Amino acid sequence: MSGQQIASSIERRSGVSLWRQIADQILRSIAVGDFAENAALPPEVALAERYGVNRHTVRSAIAALVQDGVLRAEQGRGTFVLSRKRLSYPIGARTRFSEGLQGQTSERRSVLLESAVEPASRRVAEGLGLAKGSNVIRLETRGEADGRPVSRATGWFDAGRFAGIDAAMAETGSVTASLERFGVSDYLRQSTVLSARHADAADLADLDLQPGSIILVTVAVNVTLDGQPIQFAETRFPAERVELKLSAL
Repeated sequence: MSGQQIASSIERRSGVSLWRQIADQILRSIAVGDFAENAALPPEVALAERYGVNRHTVRSAIAALVQDGVLRAEQGRGTFVLSRKRLSYPIGARTRFSEGLQGQTSERRSVLLESAVEPASRRVAEGLGLAKGSNVIRLETRGEADGRPVSRATGWFDAGRFAGIDAAMAETGSVTASLERFGVSDYLRQSTVLSARHADAADLADLDLQPGSIILVTVAVNVTLDGQPIQFAETRFPAERVELKLSAL
């Protein structure tokens, strides 16, 4: 892509800050192989000319990517691409957080952030096959890999059938292990809807992201082997750290 083409892709009235757009452009260039691992980025003055902005804007973009662990800055030498790659998270018939990242990370865990009993909204009730307003248990969790947040999920469960699943989740740190305590030894992914958007304030805080970051969103229903809905969930993944790999459900 030429400098003129890159500059024209920066939208000054998009509502997304210029430095964030430049950071996203650099991320895309790394993703498609324009910069090899440990390769040096062009000097700030060259990047400023390429993107049609001032050096301060470029410096802000680079600083954000250094903080995110994508780049490293060396005094007197320049800025270099780190070798860390995005995690590949598989979504298929059996989607499990820890198993999905096995072999890519040395440590994985899910942390319960919050839980509550509340009336089911229309979409949650439809997903779980309940009447609107039925009591459901909402679990707010964060998935971490090697100490970095890689997912933020909200899951809902029928409060009548799964009373106490919040305590089980706090103890086990696993939805799968928690469901086993209620006699669900195995379950399947019935459906997954994918989308992408800019991270909101809560996502920025919980996933340790910079303003303007893109997140990948999955809305899913898990069912028992005989087709009974047991979980309705919305999960957000930081696009700069995770790619979603779809297989047949």
